[in-house]
Order: sequence, then C-alpha cells, then structure tokens
Amino acid sequence: MTEASRSSNSEPRFRRLLVTGGAGFIGSCFVRDVMARRDGTSIAVLDKLTYAGNLANLAPVEADSEQAARFRFVHGDIADPAVVAPLVAEADAIVNFAAESHVDRSILEPVDFLRTDVVGVQVLLEACRAEQQRSAAGERPAAPRFLQVSTDEVYGSVETGASREDDRLEPRSPYSAAKAAGELLAHSYFVTYGLDVVVTRGSNTYGPYHYPEKLIPLFVTNAIDDQELPLYGDGLQRRDWLFVADHAGAIWHVLEHGAPGEIYNVRGGNERTNREVVTTLLEQLDKPWSLVRRVQDRPGHDRRYALDGSKLAALGWTSAVTFETGLAETVRWYCENESWWRPIKSGEFESYYRRQYGARLAGSSEAAR
Repeated sequence: MTEASRSSNSEPRFRRLLVTGGAGFIGSCFVRDVMARRDGTSIAVLDKLTYAGNLANLAPVEADSEQAARFRFVHGDIADPAVVAPLVAEADAIVNFAAESHVDRSILEPVDFLRTDVVGVQVLLEACRAEQQRSAAGERPAAPRFLQVSTDEVYGSVETGASREDDRLEPRSPYSAAKAAGELLAHSYFVTYGLDVVVTRGSNTYGPYHYPEKLIPLFVTNAIDDQELPLYGDGLQRRDWLFVADHAGAIWHVLEHGAPGEIYNVRGGNERTNREVVTTLLEQLDKPWSLVRRVQDRPGHDRRYALDGSKLAALGWTSAVTFETGLAETVRWYCENESWWRPIKSGEFESYYRRQYGARLAGSSEAAR
C-alpha cells in the first residue's frame, strides 16, 4: 500500500472543510470521494452554480443519509465577503476549486474570469486572515489552511521537457493568466501574513461529470449522436491527461501533507496528442473517423503542457489510473448517463456552441487521419 493510500484511510487532519466550487467537475469528485470515506469529515460546499456548476454532481452525497448529515450546500459567490466570512469561520481548511475554467470562454468573456479567479481568491484569503487574527486572540484553535487549486496552463506552452514548480510562469490566455494571478496572490498572503497556504497545479483532467464543452466530454457526447467533432488545427497539441479521481486524491494528499507556502504539480503521466485522444475514444465508441472536422484553431493555442511530478511523488503520491482505463470508464459513464448530459447540451450551452463552433464548422474541412 502506498503512502497516499494509507493517508486516505487514516484519521483526517482537517475535520471541517469548506469546498468552494464543489458542485463543479473536480470539486464534486473531491466531495464525493471524501464523504464516501465515512471518517467523520464534514463538508460545506459554496458554489455560484454558473454554467458548469451542477447540483446533480452532488446527488450521490445527498442521497446517502450518513453522508448527507455531514454535508451542507450554500448557493453563493466566493467574491461576496458577506457569504464567505461565516463559512470560513466554521472551517478547519478551505479547498478552492471555484474558477471560471474554460480557455475558449475566457477568450470570449475575460472579465468573468478576473472576478472569480482573482477577486474571489482575495476575498477567501481575507476571510482566512480574519480567522488568523481570531486564532491569535484565542478565539479558535488555529487559522484554517487554504489550498488553491491551479492548473498546468500557468506555465504556458512547454516545447520540451517538463515544468517544475519553480519554473517561470508564462500564461498565454485570459484563463491561465487569471489562475496565475490567483495563486500568486495566495502565495503573497503566505509571505506577508503567514497564512497556511498551499497550491496545486494539475494536468488536463477528464472523467465522469465533466461539463461537455471540453474536448473529451464534447467529443464523446457528439459522437454518441453522430454529430461532427470540431478538432482544432492539426490536432497535434499535446496534453498530459489526469483522471479526475486521481486529481481529487492528490489534492486531498497535499491538503493533509503539503508544507505551508509550497506548490505541487499533479501529473497524470499520460501524454497524448489531441488526435490520439480522439482516435481512442472513437474506437471505444465504434464510431468512424469521418465525424472529425478540422476547424480554425484557437487564438494563442498552447502546443504542449507537461509537468514534472517528482515533488509530489516525494510527498508520497503518484497517479494510479492509466489513460486507457480512465478513458474507457469515462466513455462508459457518458453512455450510461445521458439523463445527466442531455439537458446540459441545450439552452445556454447550445448558444455557446453555436457562437464558438458555428462559423468554424461551416468553414471546416475533413480531418486527415
């Protein structure tokens, strides 16, 4: 048994968690997995329920009476101090998943990303600082730990090698720039005020419950319906793929064992081109390559991301799920849960899809194999 596995079954260090963005993709997986351990941990989820937040992602927790007794959902904005302050006051640790997270949307509407990914982080940190002052006054045992969930995209495009935690940040989209700003702000509160802050930077994450605008869920659900698959450019952009349960487990491990002020890369160890990903999922769905259309590339599209995961490995965690296993589970989940994704792919999503891909698909060409 690995150290990471042992830590999951041991007495938790933090018993009362505030999980912001906990109705989103990675956040809800974290909540479901932690609650399923039945170790007494209680979780309050704060989520604004924007397009990617979905209460259905938390249905397994609310359907279980033992877990539901330890769970609370609050509908609100992390950029609202009046909502945030009392929740932070009750928490031993805050795990901040809340973010506007899609690069394409950040290109269309960058201002929304600054409010959540920068202003929201500052509001959370100020609430933690207030609790630090209460702790110094003897009004609570210790100030809460703050874990900022970030992304490998803050490093920018990496042509060769793998990014280490002390490498220069070179974000190239409004999304990644906002995430970089948020984590730098968090680190400044560690340096300036001595807050207990840790940061994780995760690889491209995939799996069940993923909002269907990212590559894998979009292409799987489109392919199920024999719809066109809009592949950006030549499709040779390379990503390191990380299964969502692995990502959630790594965040828990850093929460429990990470050193204050430190940053930890969360590496999947599954580097693939987008073309390779699409080829594999079409094979698993038994769908033809003729569905794939080459469309105009995204502006400033990063060519490659790659993380060095040795620092987190030294802390006792490495990814466990291979890409083949994780993708098969993901494809199977979308095939078996059409009632989850079909309502999502209407209304706001349909409008966004037309805006993002309508002209691109109209001017698309057949993607060569």
